[in-house]
Amino acid sequence: MKYDPEKHHRRSVRLKGYDYSLSGAYFITICTKDRECLFGQINTGEMILNEYGDIVQKYLEHLPERFSNMQFDIHVILPNHIHGIIIINDNCRGEVFSPPDMSTPLHRYEPQKKGGKTPPLRREPTLGNIIAYFKYQTTVKINEIRDTFCPIWQRNYYERVIRNDLELSKFRKYVQNNPLQWDIDKENPKN
Repeated sequence: MKYDPEKHHRRSVRLKGYDYSLSGAYFITICTKDRECLFGQINTGEMILNEYGDIVQKYLEHLPERFSNMQFDIHVILPNHIHGIIIINDNCRGEVFSPPDMSTPLHRYEPQKKGGKTPPLRREPTLGNIIAYFKYQTTVKINEIRDTFCPIWQRNYYERVIRNDLELSKFRKYVQNNPLQWDIDKENPKN
């Protein structure tokens, strides 16, 4: 099929101009390719991980060792997706996170203007770097066990910059209660 820019364009779901290596909290959702249930099953509101789910859990726990500027506030693995809150710290000391006051929308960045000075390079990994590493490592390990080479994860992921304590509390509850909601979850293939 010939490339048609009107049909074959990808829109970024990222916040335009936002620096995803800055300190902050991010709610994330990563789904398996074609929403395939790979990681176990939910039994009476509790996720029972299988061998692939254990691999995902292991790599989620390993991420803060690999990326010293990040930590998980909370996460949950479901049969075909994961939810979590990732906290990125500039200081790498693991201090308790307090979301910034976002009363001034997007005060932490300025959109790049065309021309002018090139902003300094940031050496800290971005949220995208962290997710890409996680998806790559889990894909390699699961494919090794399955003796195959196929994508495990969908091409992208969902993220939301958490803007205040109220949102942080709301997303924590959502993640914590998600296995109980599996029967009505839009990611559940039965729905």
